Order: sequence, then C-alpha cells, then structure tokens
Amino acid sequence: MAELMMFRRDANGRDVELPGSTVALEVELQRRVEAGLEQMLGIRFLASEYPTGPWHRGRIDTLGLDENGSPVVIEYKKGSDSGVLSQAVSYLSWLESAHHEVEALVREVLSAEAADSIDWRRPRMICIAASFSHHDRVAVQRLPERIDLVRYRVFEGDLLSLLLVDSSPGSSNSASCRRPKGRDTATTNVPTVPASSTSTGFGLVPECLRDLYAELDDALTAWGEVEVAPLRHYIAYRRLVNVASVIFRPKHEAILVYLRLDPGAVTLEEGFTRDMRGIGHLGTGNLEVRLAVAADLEKAAPLIRRAFEAA
Repeated sequence: MAELMMFRRDANGRDVELPGSTVALEVELQRRVEAGLEQMLGIRFLASEYPTGPWHRGRIDTLGLDENGSPVVIEYKKGSDSGVLSQAVSYLSWLESAHHEVEALVREVLSAEAADSIDWRRPRMICIAASFSHHDRVAVQRLPERIDLVRYRVFEGDLLSLLLVDSSPGSSNSASCRRPKGRDTATTNVPTVPASSTSTGFGLVPECLRDLYAELDDALTAWGEVEVAPLRHYIAYRRLVNVASVIFRPKHEAILVYLRLDPGAVTLEEGFTRDMRGIGHLGTGNLEVRLAVAADLEKAAPLIRRAFEAA
C-alpha cells in the first residue's frame, strides 16, 4: 500500500515526521472535500447526500461532474470498509438508470450547456477512505466500472492529504486505458480519438503528427500510472485530475498540449507557450504548449515534469 510521509523541520534543523490520523466523523471529511472539490479533484459539485430511490436504497455522499464531463459519485469512509466496492457498483448502476434525472440536476446547478455535454460513456466512482485492503485493490482491477481508490490522512496544522492508491479505467470497451511506466509503445498503437462532427473533427491521430505524438505520449506517461482517455475533442492524461490535454492541429502540423500549470510561474515564449487563463479552449489546463518538431518536445519536458510532480 502506498504510504505518504510528511515531515516538518524543527528548531534544530532536523526533519521530524508528522503523525497522520483520521477524522473523528465521516462528515468532516465529506464537507472538507466538497468545499474544495474542484481544486482537489477537478470535479464540479452537484449535490450532497443525494437519494437514489427505493430500488437502490441509498444516499450518494457527493455527486458531481468532472472536468471531462463524466458524472462522478464520491463515497467517504473515515476508516476502511469492506463493502465500499459493492456500494460503488450499486451507485454506478443507479447512474445508468438516472440519465434524465442527473441531466436535470446538472442543468439546474451548472448550466444547460454542461447538461448537454455529459459524457455518459465514462461514469466514475471515487472511494475516499483511510485505508483499503489488498482484496479491494485486486477487486477494483477486475470490475468493469471506472473506480478510483483514494487514501486520505489529516496532519497537524489542518493539513489534508489525498493519495491515489489504485485506479480502474473501466471495461476494455471503454474509451480509456491505463499506461503504466515502462510499457512498450509502438507508433501503430497510438490512441485513436472518436470522430467528431465539429470543426475540429478528427478521427485517428493525423498521419503528419503520429511520430511526434508517439514521443509526446511517452513523455506524458513516463510518470507512473497515468490514465489516457481519448474524448470527443481531445485526449486527456489524468491521475486524480487531468494533468494534460492534447489537441491536434494537422493544418498547422502542430500539437497543442494544455498543462495543469500556473502560467504566472512560467516564463512564456511567443509561439511556444501561452497563458490561457480567461480564454476559452478545448481541453483543460491554463498553460498552452505548442509542439511542431521534436526539439519543441525536448523544450517542453521540464514543463511536463512540473505538471506531473504537482498533480
């Protein structure tokens, strides 16, 4: 099991480990995560304690919509709970039967545009708990649903840590895949993007960009377990949140990468990097990086590293 250790430097300059603990009440964890839902998990809040009706007989702790338009169910456990995965499957089953209900909720809380762009192919469950058993981690890899297991700890000074300990991208017919570090990637196996009817419509990765994209894909998946999700308009590279979004511009023979980085902390270079804060664009991330040749990717490597180290 992954373990997060946190240290504080004392008056003598020595690093002293801070003991982690759990919350006294489950609702404390729920309220704190809900208050910072977008910053922590990239999820827009829809509802708390949402009832699932007489058949499923439950109340969803937190219901939301992630940055890729996927409905998300979040459940919290202050300790560990052997029934968390069966609960996850039950609530994801409810989502399948509640499209109109959820769309109406999204329309009411967010906007009609958000409701119309929900991606029902990729509903997602996040289980946040103090710990998960070995059997939980094995089971999550066998289930066809998209499930993230997230371990939490609270520390002195009102610090909260969230650590992704395991993740399932869903069944093999899902539009996503996990890309573990060290895999053998051939250019012929680069992800495909679902065809779009929009002006940006692209199906396969454009031939003129396949070699460059294969190298970019290597760079974006070199940081451990990364989920690669080909969506309607872009390819998302995510952990708990999107770290990078990739968009192709074949007419300009360029790839645009939007990184989850603060542009204010980057020295911008005209024609290479751009501050996208306040500018509408496909994908997620505030820093745009334009790649046209392999040298651009080498120059972008430090930015990619910073984005993943901060994720």
